[in-house]
Order: sequence, then C-alpha cells, then structure tokens
Amino acid sequence: MPNVVLVGAQWGDEGKGKVTDLISRDFDYVVRYQGGNNAGHTVIHGDKKLALHLIPSGIMYEHAVPVIGNGVVVNPQVLVEEMRMLEGEGLSCERLKISCDAHVIMPYHIELDKASEFKLGKNEIGTTNRGIGPCYQDKAARSGIRIQDLLDEHVFRMKVEAALEVKNAILEKVYGKRTFTVDEICDAYLPYAEVIRPHMAETAQLLNNALREGKHILFEGAQGTLLDIDHGTYPFVTSSSCCAGGAATGSGVGPAAIDRVLGIEKAYVTRVGAGPFPTELIYPENGGEGQDAIDGDLMCAEGHEYGVTTGRKRRCGWFDAVIARYAAEVNGLTDIALTKLDVLSAFDELKICVAYECDGKTYDYFPMQQSVLFHAKPVYKTMPGWKGQDITKATCFEELPQAAQDYVHEIERLSGVKATIISVGPDRNQTFMRGW
Repeated sequence: MPNVVLVGAQWGDEGKGKVTDLISRDFDYVVRYQGGNNAGHTVIHGDKKLALHLIPSGIMYEHAVPVIGNGVVVNPQVLVEEMRMLEGEGLSCERLKISCDAHVIMPYHIELDKASEFKLGKNEIGTTNRGIGPCYQDKAARSGIRIQDLLDEHVFRMKVEAALEVKNAILEKVYGKRTFTVDEICDAYLPYAEVIRPHMAETAQLLNNALREGKHILFEGAQGTLLDIDHGTYPFVTSSSCCAGGAATGSGVGPAAIDRVLGIEKAYVTRVGAGPFPTELIYPENGGEGQDAIDGDLMCAEGHEYGVTTGRKRRCGWFDAVIARYAAEVNGLTDIALTKLDVLSAFDELKICVAYECDGKTYDYFPMQQSVLFHAKPVYKTMPGWKGQDITKATCFEELPQAAQDYVHEIERLSGVKATIISVGPDRNQTFMRGW
C-alpha cells in the first residue's frame, strides 16, 4: 500500500471518517495534519458509532500508530476527554503520538472566537466557536503556545502571562467579555500535560524514520478543499491548509513521499455555516420555494445532514462538477471516494452542475472572485434517477442500477478522476472498491 493523502473535495462533511476507518487498516501510521476539534469524524466500533474530533481514525486498529501532527491545533481538554472516551470503549490510546510542535488552543482563543463571531452579526463567518482561528492567528504571529511548552511549568506560565497582557485587554475593552488569570489557566491546563506527556513526540522524525523502514502512512485531512485558507471560498473558510499540500507542512514529511491523493466527495454537496454555495437547495424555513426547497429538505432528511461537531443542519445542494474539477486540480487527486450515493435513491431525476452563469458570462472553472461566486447561477445537466431501487445491498459497481452507473460515470467524466471507492449505505460494509 502506498502513502496516501485523504482529503475532503467539497466543503467538508463528505464522509472522510468512514473512508479513513475503512482503509486505515492497511496503513502503519494514520496522521492528522491540520485543523482541530472543529472536525468531526464518525467511526464504527462494534455496534457503536464514535465521534472523533482530534484523534486519528487509526486508533481503531491495534497495529496502526495514530499521530497528531504539528499542523494541528490541540485543545488539551478535548483531547484528554476523547482519550478517556476511547479507553472507556476498550480502545487503548497507548500508541497515540502528539507532535511537540502542535499549537495549543487556550481558553482565551475560544472566548475571542465567540466574541468575534457575535460582533460580526449577520456577516458572521460561521465558525464552530472552538478557538481554531484565534489559535492559528497566534501561530502566524509567532506568539502561540505549543504542546512542548506544557512540559515546563515555568515556561508555560511566562508565555501565558505575556499572552494575557494582550488578550485580556482585547476581551475587556473591545468585546466587554470576561478576562483570565495566569493561575486560572495553569490550574486547568497543567494537569492535562501529565496525561499528554507520555504521548508527546518529535513526530516529523518519527514519520520520516517510518518511511525509511518501508512503513505506509495515511494522512487524514479534516474539513474540505473549499474551506482551505488559501484555496477555499475566502473568507468563509477555516484557518488551516485542508488541501493535500497541507499534509507535507502539517506533518514534516516531504511531498515526494506521497503516492496517491484520495478525494472524498458526496454524491451531492453540503455546507455548514455561511458563504457562497451555487447549487444550494434553500430550505423553506430560510425562504426557499417550490421543488428546489422540497428537494433540499428531502436530501437533508435522507442524508441525515447534521454536523458531527456542531449539530447544525447542513445546507444541501446538487453535485457540483465545477468544484469537483477544481478540487482535482488543487489537490492533484488520483482517486475519488464517492459517498452517500444511496441518498439519491429518493429522487425521480438528478441534477449535476456543469458550469456557472454570472452577468451573462459562463464559467466552467471555479471563479475565485467572491462577487462572482455569490451571484453565480448553476447550469445543470439533468439525469434520470433510480427512485425506488434499493442500492444499499450492492457489492460491486455492476450491481448498481444502470441510472446509478451512468451518474457515477458522468461525475468521473466531468471531474477527470475515477471513483475507486463507492459508498451505498451508512455501514462500513456498504462500501465497495473499484480498483483501489
């Protein structure tokens, strides 16, 4: 098995956790390389569904080493709670490794995140209010606190004291919010350090040594391409590099070590939070009307489209091939894993967006101008559905109805990438391979 980057090819929530859970058994190391506990991956353990927000899905397999890389921002409380949850389910976290260079989400990051979103009002970005953005801001400003700083109480206290001089002033004078003391933060965070200490490692060295030994690595991305800080629908993005290139910087492994890039795509598209969404089927409660509103509600209900991390109802829309082509280019996709194909069994006919129209101009590529994207109207190709035909028992591509096969073939043609993994139901065994 080669070294693989697994990346979301839409706006996140594409089913990365399920695919990672499915294929990670074939890897020696599974690495999270960006994001924080704003991510949510659902994995299956026995007859239970477990929600992971920080720990890589490799934790499910005794032979695999799960690694939290330097590109991740870590909330120690969430990490420790997640470790205890897994251990309570009989899953050992002894193998877990955490980069000493990963940055720490502090209590003031969370308060600043909430206060900033509130102040933006109707112009809010739609963050998860978990302090991700403010933590990455401090990282870029070279004023962040890293996991290794938790090892030395004296260093940690000095860094917290320096940070609070600025953060407390902003919280109090700009936002009118509560402030923090050094002792308050140290009392809360230093006990977590003792739990995390045995798992801290120079993970870049660990992974490069593994490569020299011929080990295989799966790099597990969070969020999705259109939420990437550079290549997403800015400013309605997350604060990290979600694309495949982020796997190298977020882990310390050189890009030459990466053999395949697997893009995860739903058979339709969803988005959580604010920002442009050309194929969105607006819900009736948000002002949507007619068949589009009906289709959107049905898609949400059939797909159980509620966020793992936030619980928010996801915005739903038809498959967008413009996005699929863009994701293929910026990530260098070699394969697609197509998820939730079974959700479309509820529809008489299906639509695929093949281009956008705005101010009399047609775009068959993804326009980065925010004004164009907000006003873009989708140009659809309509295809027959397979309503009433149960595809959840299909074990290979040839067992799908012809209409479903045609739909997959069209997605492949429009995106230029073959779907080598197809999911036809919520369970792990309702997924089959096509040349993976």
